[in-house]
Amino acid sequence: MPVITLPDGAQRIFSEPVTAMLVAQSISPGLVRNALAARINGNLSDLATPIDVDAQFAVLTERDPDGLAVLRHSCAHLMAMAVKQLYPDAQVTIGPTVEDGFYYDFAYSRPFTPDDLGHIEQRMRELAFADIPVQRSEVSREAAIGLFESMGENYKCEIIRDLPEDATISLYRQGDFVDLCRGPHVPSTGRLKAFKLMKVAGAYWRGDSSNIMLQRIYGTCWADAKTLEDYLQRLEEAAKRDHRKLGAHLDLFHFDECAPGSVFWHSKGWTLFQQLITYMRQRQLDAGYEEVNTPDVMDRSLWEISGHWSNYRDHMFTTETEDGRTFALKPMNCPGSVSIFAHGLKSYRDLPIRMAEFGKVHRYEPSGALHGLMRVRHFTQDDAHIFCTLEQMQVECETVTRLILDIYRDFGFSDVAIKLSTRPINRIGSDEVWDRLERALSASLDAMGLGYTTNPGEGAFYGPKLEFVLRDAIGRDWQCGTLQVDLNLPERFDIGYINEAGERVRPVMLHRALFGSLERFIGILIEHHAGTFPAWLAPIQTVVFSITDAQTDYVHQVVDELKNAGVRAIADLRNEKVGFKVREHTLQRVPYLLVVGERERNQGGVNVRDVKGKDLGYIARERLSELFRARASTV
Repeated sequence: MPVITLPDGAQRIFSEPVTAMLVAQSISPGLVRNALAARINGNLSDLATPIDVDAQFAVLTERDPDGLAVLRHSCAHLMAMAVKQLYPDAQVTIGPTVEDGFYYDFAYSRPFTPDDLGHIEQRMRELAFADIPVQRSEVSREAAIGLFESMGENYKCEIIRDLPEDATISLYRQGDFVDLCRGPHVPSTGRLKAFKLMKVAGAYWRGDSSNIMLQRIYGTCWADAKTLEDYLQRLEEAAKRDHRKLGAHLDLFHFDECAPGSVFWHSKGWTLFQQLITYMRQRQLDAGYEEVNTPDVMDRSLWEISGHWSNYRDHMFTTETEDGRTFALKPMNCPGSVSIFAHGLKSYRDLPIRMAEFGKVHRYEPSGALHGLMRVRHFTQDDAHIFCTLEQMQVECETVTRLILDIYRDFGFSDVAIKLSTRPINRIGSDEVWDRLERALSASLDAMGLGYTTNPGEGAFYGPKLEFVLRDAIGRDWQCGTLQVDLNLPERFDIGYINEAGERVRPVMLHRALFGSLERFIGILIEHHAGTFPAWLAPIQTVVFSITDAQTDYVHQVVDELKNAGVRAIADLRNEKVGFKVREHTLQRVPYLLVVGERERNQGGVNVRDVKGKDLGYIARERLSELFRARASTV
């Protein structure tokens, strides 16, 4: 007589074993129409799953992330079914969910074309409309291999042979299509109403370049047509904002195969880069940081002590010198800051010590993972390392968190989510230390009244961390800033300070980054602002241009005065029509355009319009600095 406990604590008592579908029906007949799967004692299950013991129970709909994942994985099976019906010789391999969608890898004798994708999608719609029941069964290893061998599905046979001896082998059948899968899946294909195939790409079998190249078809799936349409519109907007295209259009940077994953900054892009550093340098100075700089190349022994050699070796660039020493380009800045702290005696009166560094770091990323400014091999981190006492730890965490959130607001990000990432499986340090560090981070957020979610197992190998996730103008999330608390590296490097009792004790080490990678943050800024930066950040803040050659000298005077006032101004004296110049500089996202004709020269002023096309009218020269102080400031 199973007792079913619902999320709100209510209970349903049944006199005999019951399916998840019947439990959902007992809650509300209407709920069954939206139910996709169930969570039974924490496990995701099909609605047909029998329950014969007491259980914690929840119905999953498309509003639940796990429910949406079930919908998408079921759509991957629908796609595979359509492919097999249209192209019987194609072999199916694996088809997992990914962010916002799914894919399935196929082995087929020829490349799939865009026309093929159209045919596959149309057949998927027909199969969904047929509302074919989806049924699960469990079979023996031998029976599963025999079945897939008879179907010519060699990849499925290989997967089954590689499963552990005690693995449960489950199959899912919908009509004449059978697939190997753990599940769960939706009850029938009719639940799949809003999907679209996006693209086809190459993918090696099991991600190994020594294996055969398969064809990977990507798709997206949502609960309804409106949500799907909204998603496709976001993709269209994201394509317009692509930082790689805008970076080329605005002449900010380029990439070259002579240095994969490294940025060639052009003058305007480097100006933008330096603006970030100048801004951050002042904010850190005001917050009590001291700026340091550490070597780019350090001996292997340092990375062995820090733990990076055993935990991060595959991502490090190394070299060996003639005397047999192994050096590594630094992938992190932390050991360098530890070395500075260890240089000279430190007292409790010196703490907290806040060291900031704009450190160049180098990390090997596979060529296929590189993506514009978002994923590079050589980048600059706005790192800081704070050395403090245990008593100071929580206050320092709160102070850093306030600084991070305040800085993001200056860049136009007001919607920021915070995630607490806890101890990973591969870590250094005792559980007692990890307990203390995790409590410090959670307590600092609780004291500030800030909400957060927990990411179990996603902390750094040396300590838990807070991750700050920005939501941009079109609703995408970007993980940027981090704050990590660490007692492990101070222990490994044997650093200490003298406390009030004259004893040598360990400091707490906080690792902090706000932008994270400056390169990546610039990519996010480009896409967030669609290339139209706030005036204070824009590489060129204003262009002054003449109507005729008669205003040349006056234009130079205006530009010189603006430059002396700290404004990034240039002159455009080309023999082109005013409309042409306005359009060109507007497309280059210059915040303010200053037009000078005979009237403006004679009256000692300029005519001003902004990047949005708004005419701000005539402004006297002596008021221009006031204009830029008011409109081109972070304050």
